[in-house]
Amino acid sequence: MKGQAANPFCDITHLVRSPCCKILESISDGVFTIDADKRIISFNRAAEAITGFKTTEALGQYCFDIFRADICEKNCALDQTLADGKTQINLPARIIAKSGDTKQIRLSTAILKNENSQVIGAVETFRDVTELETLRRCADRCFTPEDIVGTHPRIREIQSFLPDIAQSESTVIVEGPTGSGKELFARAIHQLSLRRDGPFVALNCAALPDSLLESELFGYCKGAFTGATRNKPGRFQSAHGGTLFLDEISNTSLNFQADLLRVLQDSRITPLGCNRSTTVDVRILAASNMELGRLVREGRFRQDLYYRLNVVKISLPALCERIQDIPLLTDHFIRRFNLRKERDIQGVSDDVLNFLMNHSFPGNVRELENIIEFAFIMCKGHRIEIGHLPKELLEDACLARPLLSDAEHAERQKILSLLERHPNNRPEVARALGISRTTLWRKMKKFSLLVHRNEILPETVS
Repeated sequence: MKGQAANPFCDITHLVRSPCCKILESISDGVFTIDADKRIISFNRAAEAITGFKTTEALGQYCFDIFRADICEKNCALDQTLADGKTQINLPARIIAKSGDTKQIRLSTAILKNENSQVIGAVETFRDVTELETLRRCADRCFTPEDIVGTHPRIREIQSFLPDIAQSESTVIVEGPTGSGKELFARAIHQLSLRRDGPFVALNCAALPDSLLESELFGYCKGAFTGATRNKPGRFQSAHGGTLFLDEISNTSLNFQADLLRVLQDSRITPLGCNRSTTVDVRILAASNMELGRLVREGRFRQDLYYRLNVVKISLPALCERIQDIPLLTDHFIRRFNLRKERDIQGVSDDVLNFLMNHSFPGNVRELENIIEFAFIMCKGHRIEIGHLPKELLEDACLARPLLSDAEHAERQKILSLLERHPNNRPEVARALGISRTTLWRKMKKFSLLVHRNEILPETVS
């Protein structure tokens, strides 16, 4: 109507209802549009999938209430685009989905104008790159706190103060049994620290004798020994400006510990065969699969070095102490191997999960990871079953089965007979026995009827 002011809301509504909007519904990138007041006008299917919010929940809401990104408060890309009209391209950010999960995204923004070139809003496109970032970190071994999986109280406590530890320049000792993830925590500390742009250099002290350990750490000059045909920098020099991780430091000799203490006190190293020392700027993180305090009392570790290293101590629990984390870790490794091996395995069967929950895991988290990797090789379908686990693992579980009394053996045989008669109907088995499904599950667990699927149960038991 003549003389009537244009309605920007009508303009943008017409735009998002155009045929182009149908195209947006078919793409994998999330897209939403806002008006000049930053209220959401459109929200495509991919945006629903990534954020967890339905279109009906998003329309009319302020974008920052739905698209909860870490850049919204101080460095909002849409604010910048609305202010100067410039597009923002492929910016990294993190959002909190409706479920509470954190997702890593890449986003781009652009201005929206009507046919009269008036600014009526903006559009933002975004892509979930969480899995790609996970794969990249695995390839580069640049682990962050996001890679630390677990709800055990001690794990959550460590996670809570890990940023504070990282921001300090203090030396750290990470203690825990072999395979519990000590290097993972060390790398996470490095990635959270002010040295994240510097190198992270790791050395397993248990893998080398003293003579090689010294040359590996401190380096050597040409002619220092037979075969030293050139100067070689040591790990201390390689880690200059970054972090040096000394794994299994408890396995070093007292003589080597004295040399290491001198470097920590003076921040200077003298390569073998050289008469000049070199200043190094390195943060030390050390790890041990034995309690260093006990080794000090036994005279197997220098007390002065222990006190020099023991500014902050992180003690990791064995996996058998945090069995509630086994399902989470299992899912975590399945996602990782799906990315790495380009597979689409959905998870593990109930029998496999029951077996893992009852396994003692002497090799801790590393053993669980190896079991899942082996299962990926054996599994040709979309779910890992008992038969896909390593045979020796299943055989060891059978050997560990406790001896049963005559009455218990008779009860086991009765349950086994009914399970074979009703292979896919546990409720019917429970009714035949006159017990609840929960009691049946406990008895099956007690009698190790969840171990060998091919010996006892069919492939799937509901």
